Amino acid sequence: MHDRTARTRLSVLTMAAIAALMATLAAAPSIARAAPSTSPLGETLDRVQPRIVKIHGAGGFRGMEAYQSGFLISAQGHILTVFSYVLDTDYVTVTLDDGRKFDARLVGAHPRLEMAVLKIDAENLPYFDLDQAVEAQPGTRVLALSNLFGVATGNEPASVQHGIVSVVAPLEARLGVFETPYRGPVYVLDAMTNNPGAAGGALVTRQGQLAGMLGKELRNTLNNTWLNYAIPVGELRQPVKEILAGRFVAEPESQRPTPTRAITLADLGISLVPDVLERTPPYVDAVRPDSPAARAGVKPDDLVILVGDRLIQSSKALREELQHTAPEDPVRLSVLRGQDVREFALKKE
Repeated sequence: MHDRTARTRLSVLTMAAIAALMATLAAAPSIARAAPSTSPLGETLDRVQPRIVKIHGAGGFRGMEAYQSGFLISAQGHILTVFSYVLDTDYVTVTLDDGRKFDARLVGAHPRLEMAVLKIDAENLPYFDLDQAVEAQPGTRVLALSNLFGVATGNEPASVQHGIVSVVAPLEARLGVFETPYRGPVYVLDAMTNNPGAAGGALVTRQGQLAGMLGKELRNTLNNTWLNYAIPVGELRQPVKEILAGRFVAEPESQRPTPTRAITLADLGISLVPDVLERTPPYVDAVRPDSPAARAGVKPDDLVILVGDRLIQSSKALREELQHTAPEDPVRLSVLRGQDVREFALKKE
C-alpha cells in the first residue's frame, strides 16, 4: 500500500519522463528489457514478454484511462485480463509484444471475480498455460509485468517490477475496507503495481512461472491508501474454462429458440433508466410494488450484470436476453449493488 498524493502530478508528465521516473516510483526498482539474455533474469524476460499484451478501449467517464494490460492464455489468441470500463466498447484493440495490433472481442467475463477473457484472430502465439501456473507463498520473489501508465503503445516492452509476495490474505476478511466484489485470497505485493494501466498484467516467479493476475486499482476507503495485489491463478482457472465452455458469455446466441411470447421487464416489475445510448448500462430505475422483482428484493440503482450465466452489458442486451425466456419460466438475475453482487430468482405469477 502506498500514498497516492503525487498521482495528479504524474498524470501530466510526458511518456519519456514517466519512463525515466519508473525506478523511483516503484518500491522495488523496475527492470529494463535490456537485461542480457545470457543472464537467468534476462532469459526469463525473453520468454515472458511476448506473452504480455497492451489493451486499449473505452476511457469511461471523467477522462479515466483508456488502457489496461493482459496476457495470452492460448496459442489461438485468448487473453486474460480484468473486467473493467475499458472493455465497455465495441472497439477494443490489443497490441502484441512485436507491435502487431488486433481488434479484440469480449468472449465473456465473471463480474464477481472481476476478470474477463478476450479473443483476437491470431495463431501460434506464445502463451501462459493456466494449468501450469504455480502457487506463490509469502516471501516468493516475483516479477510484475504490465503496461502501467500506458508507456508502451507499440512494440515497446511491458514495464517490469520485481519484489516479493508479502502475505497471502483473504481480501474480505483482512482487507474488508477495500470496495470490490471479489471475495477470495490475494497476493499482497511490495511492488507498486496499483497504478493506471497495470490491472490485468501478469505476476510471475523469477523463473517465469505464472502465479497471478494483477488486480484493479483498489483504495482503502478509511485511510486513502492503495493496495498492491494480484489474484492467484488458482482462483481464475476454472472460471476461464467455464467462459470458454459458454458460461458468462458476452452476447446472446441468435440460434437459441425464442418462445411465442417472451417475458418482459414490465412482467417482472422492473423499469430501467432511460435508454439514451447504444450501450446504456442496465441500471434499475424503479421497481413496481408487489411485483416479482419487489418480492425477490431487487431495488432501484441495482445494476444488472447477469441473466442466468449470460453477461449483460447494456439495457438493449438485457431486453434481447429476456426474449429467450417464456413468461412461466423463472429469471435468474445477478445485480451489482454498490460493490456487492446479489443474485435473485424472479418468477411471474
